[in-house]
Amino acid sequence: MDYEKMLNEAYLKIKRIGGDERFEIPKVESSIQGAFTVVKNFVHIAEYLRRDPKHMLKFFTRELASPGTLQGSNAVFQTRVNTRTIQQKLEDYVKEFVLCKECKRPDTKLIKEDRILTMKCEACGAKCAVKQLK
Repeated sequence: MDYEKMLNEAYLKIKRIGGDERFEIPKVESSIQGAFTVVKNFVHIAEYLRRDPKHMLKFFTRELASPGTLQGSNAVFQTRVNTRTIQQKLEDYVKEFVLCKECKRPDTKLIKEDRILTMKCEACGAKCAVKQLK
């Protein structure tokens, strides 16, 4: 076999990353009930992003500077926040804790190694440390 033919065969066997599929950040469904804000699809968003709802809740409570709890598939925050602000905070969460820093794909998972939280990309294999939420 000549080099070009072998190269073409190898190229055909390579698993393609990317494709035509598109990652979309889910839309937040929230409502204000008195002095509280309820995000109705919070757990569904966490499942779509393949993240622990408790980790997401910790991020949101820090960013919104408000206590929050999980109640079923809802997140309840003890402040009045409009849907646009919550959507922006979700986009910030995705940029920081979901998208790979190298290939920008959402195929990542959070792994705790020793006491360091790292994000490992299942698409390109990159690993990077992410900041701890306190």
